[in-house]
This record gives sequence, structure tokens and C-alpha cells, in this order.
Amino acid sequence: MSLALFDLDHTLIAGDSGSLWAHHLIERGAVDAERHARENGRFEAEYRAGTLDFDRYTAFALEPLAAHPLETLLAWRVEFVEAHIRPVLQDKAFELLERHRDAGDTLVIVTATNRFVTEPIAELLGVPHLLATEAERIDGRYTGRATGVPCFQAGKIRRLEAWRTETGHALEGAWFYSDSHNDIPLLAHVARPVAVDPDPVLAQHARSRGWPVISLRG
Repeated sequence: MSLALFDLDHTLIAGDSGSLWAHHLIERGAVDAERHARENGRFEAEYRAGTLDFDRYTAFALEPLAAHPLETLLAWRVEFVEAHIRPVLQDKAFELLERHRDAGDTLVIVTATNRFVTEPIAELLGVPHLLATEAERIDGRYTGRATGVPCFQAGKIRRLEAWRTETGHALEGAWFYSDSHNDIPLLAHVARPVAVDPDPVLAQHARSRGWPVISLRG
């Protein structure tokens, strides 16, 4: 029995849940469409380039949560999962999760995208543990601010180690699956790193380190 850690976006699902949520908000008329599309596209490009200012991105991503009542947000999220997440689910991802489940491994999603967006996706995938960027909530309403350590780059290691301290899980023999060079710190932190449909930087890094490279597409 080992830890089986998974990135979410472009790894377990064939898309980016944060961007898909942004598109859904635009469709619902919940945000300024032109500004939101422009800023989201800019942050996506910075993420791919490895130059993302994660604090700025998080402030942008959490703005809509503060602008609307929780009841409305939850209703939109149900629509979002049906319209945008189910179409990007991957059979091979479910098969991979099932193999680790059958082996008795503890399944954990470790994602930079905030918990509000990713929690129902983890449930849909049947993954019981989720480490995600946390959105602050006071008196039942989101504030638009993040709380705790951002679950991004080396922050994923800090979040994982804090979770392991709380739960008592060992790191020995742990797996981590990811598509992104932003996750190289956590990939290098585990015994069994696996690059999944990797971006060019991670693909080159994986080849140089002899890490396995797999695809969950198709």
C-alpha cells in the first residue's frame, strides 16, 4: 500500500478545470466576458511558460466566488460539472485509478485549482482525498481571498507533507502523476514519478531522468 498522487488538470481530465469554470461563468453572464476571457488566457499562457504569478491568478480566479451568493454558486457548479467536466473525463484515467485502488493504494488529487471547483470532480473520479488551493469563507460567503499555503509548484510539497503529518501516511513508494513542468518539484519528491501526456519541458526532463511517460488520451 502506497500513496498514489495525481495532478488533475490535463492529467486525470483532458482539460483545465479552472479555465472551464471561467468559461461557464462567462456563459452564465456572471462575469465581464471580455475581461475574464482576456485575463484567463493571459494566465494560461504564463502557466505554460512557467512564469505565473500564482497570487495574482488566485485573486482573479476567486473574484467570482465573492461576487455571488453560495446558493447561486453551487447551482452553477452542478451545471458546470455536467456541461464541461463530464465531456473531458477519460476512460484510461478511471482505469489507472482503479488499478491503484485494487492495489490498496491511498488516492490523492493534488491540484493548484481551488477546492470549490475541484471538489465535485474528485468525487466524480472517486478519489477520496483532495489537496487544493483553499478559498477563504466567512459566515457562509467566500471572501475572494485564498487561505493557507497555495497548492502550486513547491507549495504542493508543503501541503502534502502537512497532510501526511495529520494523517500518518508514509511517503515511501509514493507515486505522482502529472502533465506539467510546474509539478517537477513534487515529481522529484516521490519514489515513482510518472509524466502523463507531458508538456514539452516536462517531457524533456522526464527523458533525462528516466521517468516513465504515459498517455491517458483516447
